[in-house]
Amino acid sequence: MKIIVAIKQVPERDAPLRIASDAKGIEERELQWAMNEPDAYALEEALQLKEKHGGEVVIVSAGPERVGATIREALAKGADRGIHIVADDLAARDALGVAQLLAAAVKPESPDLVLTGLQSEDLGLGQTGVILAELLNLPHASLILQVEISSADSPQAQIKAKRELEEGWFQSIEMPTPAVLTIQSGGNKLRYATLMGIKRAKTKELRTLDATSLGAAAAPVAVLDKITLPQKKKSTQIIPGAAKEAAATLVEKLKSEARVL
Repeated sequence: MKIIVAIKQVPERDAPLRIASDAKGIEERELQWAMNEPDAYALEEALQLKEKHGGEVVIVSAGPERVGATIREALAKGADRGIHIVADDLAARDALGVAQLLAAAVKPESPDLVLTGLQSEDLGLGQTGVILAELLNLPHASLILQVEISSADSPQAQIKAKRELEEGWFQSIEMPTPAVLTIQSGGNKLRYATLMGIKRAKTKELRTLDATSLGAAAAPVAVLDKITLPQKKKSTQIIPGAAKEAAATLVEKLKSEARVL
């Protein structure tokens, strides 16, 4: 079984972020970068499936040269090989544009399963995995916590997946392979790269593809207009009158203005 895992490199959680002078992104100088946490859970799910059923785990990631370090981290944890789509303009691409790059790299691999994180920690759109499934013309499911595969050696392998719904509810679904699943954080305990794994990662295949050679349009459909910091606002109103009248006025304001009732 061949499992593709799409990962993204994002700023570390505690990294101080500064808006760039053009208000179109963030200043990248002196930033520390890490693997997107939901993608780390997708990787862990893939590695556990490989340990149970055998096969191959292939990492696909798009971005500038620094992304190679995050792919090597995934290889150190147990992935077999990596594909780096070199794209210096990734920040200018929308979810469709990124998914097009990933789809162009994934399609020739003919995987049995494609896993992505539910969303990225930097943008949090939660769209790329779903769009990728559509571009690959594969069935998909989101908010996946656990995956089981029956008859992994068969071309008609079936997936049984546990989905997280709202208010503590869960759903068990079955679907055929190949398929695309977006993985929710928290389903497994993440592993660390061992010293031996780090050494082995240096010898594993890491192939690079130029984004311009994949034929994916760089012009985004959704255009980022401006990034701004939240505006701090303070507003205090004194409601005059007797307590009963003031209470009635307060309730009305909470309904019509604050819209919390």
